[in-house]
Amino acid sequence: MKQWNETSTDFILLGLFPGFKHQYLLILLILLVYTAASAGNSVLILLIWLDSRLHTPMYFLLSQLSLIDLAYISSTVPKMVTNYFTGKKDISYLACAAQMFSFLTLGLAECILLTLMAYDRYVAVCNPLRYTVLMSPRACLQMAAVAWTGGALAALVHTIYPMHFPVCGSREINHYFCEMPAILRLSCVDTSAYDMVKFVSTIVFLLVPFVLIVTSYTLIFLTVLRMNSRKGRNKALATCTSHLTVVSLYFGQAIFIYMTPSSSHTPEQDQVGAVLGTIVTPMLNPLIYSLRNKEVLEALRKCMGRCCS
Repeated sequence: MKQWNETSTDFILLGLFPGFKHQYLLILLILLVYTAASAGNSVLILLIWLDSRLHTPMYFLLSQLSLIDLAYISSTVPKMVTNYFTGKKDISYLACAAQMFSFLTLGLAECILLTLMAYDRYVAVCNPLRYTVLMSPRACLQMAAVAWTGGALAALVHTIYPMHFPVCGSREINHYFCEMPAILRLSCVDTSAYDMVKFVSTIVFLLVPFVLIVTSYTLIFLTVLRMNSRKGRNKALATCTSHLTVVSLYFGQAIFIYMTPSSSHTPEQDQVGAVLGTIVTPMLNPLIYSLRNKEVLEALRKCMGRCCS
């Protein structure tokens, strides 16, 4: 097979489930989810910014999560919807690289941020007397900087390497955006060395954070069980279960896609996992945190009352 590196040629995005007969229904559903996710995360960011009672480390980190989710879903859905309505499926090499970089930056930053949010809950429940010291405003800003910077640096490495592998034959990407595993499938050279680098990276950014989160919540639950106050136990469990739900949704699909061999699942299964991580989870996050959080609901009622009056 002839081998060449066409870095100046466009790729072709086949779209979301190209074999599905009722594409218009699928796109309509995606648009509704995108609208709900954008509105939910924007409202949550606005509430945290406006209500002084929400100016705490937990809600600062939550606002960062909403900002990431807002950018995360916007990095893939608009291009997919635009391609569907215009009938054009091409994406330039540079645009593909930019989309992969932004997607990976936001995804890795979310992994780090979810771990830091678990640490915040651990300190609040297990070491409350030192909470104001350990979770000072400066510490919170440093945590946010670590999440964004760490995600960007790792994403840069995992964008440069896959995009420089030579492509043979068809440049059709069986996906609705430029995702790393889909790009690697187009390569006509041995990528086993890079696969090992990718595996180590997934351990660092997926498995280690997941273990740290599980450890934090194990210690939290042990502390909660020793509490005498039933009200205190319920309040601690309410905030923790919301975060655990988000962690389960996000890490579950990410571990499936990036920590299992590409040969063990089909492109369609990769797309299902990507939809759960990049579209469904950003929509559910604000709902999970707001519906199970009395402080957020109270801030929403207060804001709506001001608007109505």
